[in-house]
Amino acid sequence: MSLWNLVSHMPPEEFSSLSTEFPRSLRCLLAEWLENQPWEFINGSDTFCTSMASRMLSDMLEKLRSAASSDGQQCQILQQVSGIESTFRHDPLRLVAVMRAILEGEKAAVLKRDRHLPLSFHRRQEELKFNVGLQRLQHRVREIQALREEGPGRDGAVESSTAPRELPTLTLEAVKELEVAKQQVLKRIQIWKRQQQLAGNGAIFEENLAPLQKRCEKLVEVYFQLQQQVMAASTELGPELLPRLLERLNEVLSSLVKSSFLVEKQPPQVLKTQTKFQASVRFLLGPQLLKAAPKPYVVRADMVTEKQARELELSNYSNTLSESTGEIMHNMVALETNPTSGTCCANFKNVLLKKIKRCERKGSESVTEEKCAVLFSTNVALTPSNISIQLQVLSLPIVVIVHGNQDNNAKATVLWDNAFSEIDRVPFVVAERVPWEKMCDTLNLKFMAEVQTTKGLLKEHYFFLAQKIFNDHSARFEDFQSRHVSWAQFNKEILPGRGFTFWQWFDGVLDLTKRCLKSYWSDRLIVGFISKQYVCKLLSAEPDGTFLLRFSDSEIGGVTIAYVIRGKDGSSQVENIQPFSAKDLSIRSLGDRIRDLGQLRNLYPNIPKDQAFGSHYNSEWRGPGWALGCAAPLHPTPWGPPPRPPRCRCSACPPCCSQSCTLRVCSQCCPPSGECPAVGWGVGAVAESPPQSEPLCVCALQPPHSVLPPAHPHGLPPGNGGGQGGHPSAPQQGQGVFPPL
Repeated sequence: MSLWNLVSHMPPEEFSSLSTEFPRSLRCLLAEWLENQPWEFINGSDTFCTSMASRMLSDMLEKLRSAASSDGQQCQILQQVSGIESTFRHDPLRLVAVMRAILEGEKAAVLKRDRHLPLSFHRRQEELKFNVGLQRLQHRVREIQALREEGPGRDGAVESSTAPRELPTLTLEAVKELEVAKQQVLKRIQIWKRQQQLAGNGAIFEENLAPLQKRCEKLVEVYFQLQQQVMAASTELGPELLPRLLERLNEVLSSLVKSSFLVEKQPPQVLKTQTKFQASVRFLLGPQLLKAAPKPYVVRADMVTEKQARELELSNYSNTLSESTGEIMHNMVALETNPTSGTCCANFKNVLLKKIKRCERKGSESVTEEKCAVLFSTNVALTPSNISIQLQVLSLPIVVIVHGNQDNNAKATVLWDNAFSEIDRVPFVVAERVPWEKMCDTLNLKFMAEVQTTKGLLKEHYFFLAQKIFNDHSARFEDFQSRHVSWAQFNKEILPGRGFTFWQWFDGVLDLTKRCLKSYWSDRLIVGFISKQYVCKLLSAEPDGTFLLRFSDSEIGGVTIAYVIRGKDGSSQVENIQPFSAKDLSIRSLGDRIRDLGQLRNLYPNIPKDQAFGSHYNSEWRGPGWALGCAAPLHPTPWGPPPRPPRCRCSACPPCCSQSCTLRVCSQCCPPSGECPAVGWGVGAVAESPPQSEPLCVCALQPPHSVLPPAHPHGLPPGNGGGQGGHPSAPQQGQGVFPPL
């Protein structure tokens, strides 16, 4: 989103002081184009800034005249354009100052209202800053060349007296600006790496490396141009300055080359031995610097421990790996350049970690807390200088497992490291305690990514999760905001009264939701993260049959239905149905199970269940528990024995499946079946129960249910649904299922 899109909806009087020298109507015509010009970065009055300002003025006048030709007020606009041209033609730097003041004023107004600027605006500003720096560098090189050529005259008799004095100063400035531009590129590469790591937890990631490669290539071009000028001016620079300049230039090239060797596709961060995996590395400067290579260079992949990774980092990747900590098959791949795509990559397609050598662990650290990495390395000779450079890059931290039951705890280690590591860290140091707010962001990000939903966790969900992880049911929501959560609380300490950790429980919810409950969660039909005690508080005052769905607090990967029963005296009792697992819901969906249960009437707060869950019912329904041959019980009742189905009132009904079966098939309305529906109903004991005076009829198992209207709303009505991530129906505190905290 552009800055103008934001300020155009704000009162014009707020910007009246900014329109004295440049009409707001013209600002509207220029809109986003104005923001794509580097007004902020033209600081100074040297020849570079003056030439840039003149070019930007010319571009602006051309843009305005083009816009005027398609506008209804062409004459007025052209008059304003003529006034701008006459005002700024002889002082284009003044125009730059005016435009800079306008944009600064608009930014201040947006920050005052929204407290932040769009991310796209920051990215554009960073791009403009780099491009201006690059253009300034290119201008410096041209100045150096012009100044050097002013030395001996064409006949060799005339020599400028100013060139020997100005050339060293100008060259030093150019080298310094090159180093600044290099730091910008390295910072952008670090940001890309960090975003790649956060993507492991589900964050949005712009993985396209083409813009970064273009930056690196442009900077290397300037490097070679500047190096050529420095070598040509060796006499003027002198024996003391020349070596220092060349050393600084070589350091720039070395840093750019080493930093442009990246892991484009990371290996799995939880890696099981004897399992094939893929990865790829990319050398951004390969197409530019390896053109004359006689044959492709070979990239090698080795497993390294955290200690080895730390030693490599501290040596600035100048050391060579002495011993691999694991045996990797098919670990050598050619680094090849693709002329069509303009990329230089090594693609590891069938790599296999055969075995891993465990190292000594710290204290109570388990094998699933031990972090390794894959080291990709090669040696290349750069053209045209023929400099030999060793390229090494580490993958993101990897947890190696040998059994599938280690996967859950390994994922916890990876999640924590991805979320809370710093950009410039020593491998693989990460904080032991983090703010609870950051943990909430991480859990929400992971949940939305795993479930693939736009509906994230709500404030009330965070409150329940905080109570669970801190084992504190007396604190207010605000009290948790200032707390820190430790790694031990996250996945080492067993929850009170349970046999699992917080992460093991949360990961079970993730797995269940993404496998069986995605559409229900996305329609906001599941409250989910709420305690049994709070459910009782919500439902106790509701009508008979009001229910809601929550994730089981006592079991991993279960969802349960809580509903209220009212006695004849008006008293209420909240019951909780035995939790359904992913296996249960794969046999019979949650929607059909809810339809089966006649005691469930309205989804909390007051939505008829057929209206709420109608879109989740299967089209064919053959009565509760029929389950179309399923052998798993439906668990249709609260804890305790299931109720008896209603008795048959039909006469002369044949047995359902055998002469001894107490279920009867009504010849008027029940289709014959080779399988007893009591199995699907979860009352298998019926068939073995003592003879009854009145047999049970299959058709009587089917309670009447409302016919859905042709177009029924999905999910909850306005005020009861929504989520996060900018969704327009996102509820505020106190709305939706939850009362105010």
